[in-house]
Amino acid sequence: MKHIVISFLGKDKPGIVDTLATTVKQHHGNWQTSSMRKLSGFFAGILEVSVDSEHSDGLLSALESIDGLQISTQVAEPESAADATIRLDLTANDRIGIIGEISSVIHAKGGNLVKLVSTQGNAPHFGQKLFKATATIAITGEEHIDALVGALEGIADDLIVDVVVN
Repeated sequence: MKHIVISFLGKDKPGIVDTLATTVKQHHGNWQTSSMRKLSGFFAGILEVSVDSEHSDGLLSALESIDGLQISTQVAEPESAADATIRLDLTANDRIGIIGEISSVIHAKGGNLVKLVSTQGNAPHFGQKLFKATATIAITGEEHIDALVGALEGIADDLIVDVVVN
């Protein structure tokens, strides 16, 4: 069994996910996990598919021939059981470089950023831009979690960090 990680980008239009799902199914693949989003008129995403080795070459060829999508694939072996993770919900006034500051602290405190979803919006009643993110981080030890949260809160007075232990 192989796992194929697929990233794609194309002009947004109806049917992109259906085309990908049909291609995966036709080549005996099993859609494992995905994240997709419309961004500035484009539709982008990443997904993981498991497929028996005998069908992987056909699936890879079929994916690369989908018209209108830029597709990149990587074949991987399935990972073993994951480390314990925490989820951080972050909110702050938006500013240039905030993602870099947050990712730098996570790395410096021994965390591994597993997933990051961020948005920007207006603060209610104030109109100022707010940065919001949900980060899933693999990290070991309660003391490391406390140090990580303290360091993140030290980035700026306005950064609020809520922790959910998975």
